[in-house]
Amino acid sequence: MRLTLIASCLFFSAFAHATPGQSGDEMDKFLADKGLLNKIEQVRQSVGHKASELVVNAMGFLGVPYKRGGNTAETGFDCSGFVRAIYQQSVGLILPRRAEQQAAATQNIDKAELQPGDLVFFNTLKRTFSHVGIYVGDGKFIHSPKPGAEVRVESMRIAYWASRFDGARRVAGVPAATDRTGE
Repeated sequence: MRLTLIASCLFFSAFAHATPGQSGDEMDKFLADKGLLNKIEQVRQSVGHKASELVVNAMGFLGVPYKRGGNTAETGFDCSGFVRAIYQQSVGLILPRRAEQQAAATQNIDKAELQPGDLVFFNTLKRTFSHVGIYVGDGKFIHSPKPGAEVRVESMRIAYWASRFDGARRVAGVPAATDRTGE
């Protein structure tokens, strides 16, 4: 959130000092003269790093067993416990405990806008938002699927997940990494 605010301030302060009718080349020169292009790029890289860090952190839990109501690597995870733990450990945000509560507490986005770190929801128990995972890019997500299984990465394109897809959400204050391969 803080990085987004900094980037926005830099961007808008540059435009506040620009004269109306300036061309793109003149604007680039103005931003370069003020040293703002470099600062904007640094902020952009830092923002992408946060979401990438979240996905890398999630990958560190591959193989942890499913446990209904579980929310630690030591005891195991259920789907929403896994998502909650990853967000808390990676970016310090505490999400609600249940999948449908996580859906309600996050911003709806179009499937085509999915970026690594976004949440993906599925109807697996004949009710909306009954399962959640974290989008990792390339049409794949990481999740804690069911009893007897372990945290794993799966494709959203396989028939089971594609037919049960309920929506994509973005957690406010957590900028997503850049990946234009949303499914």
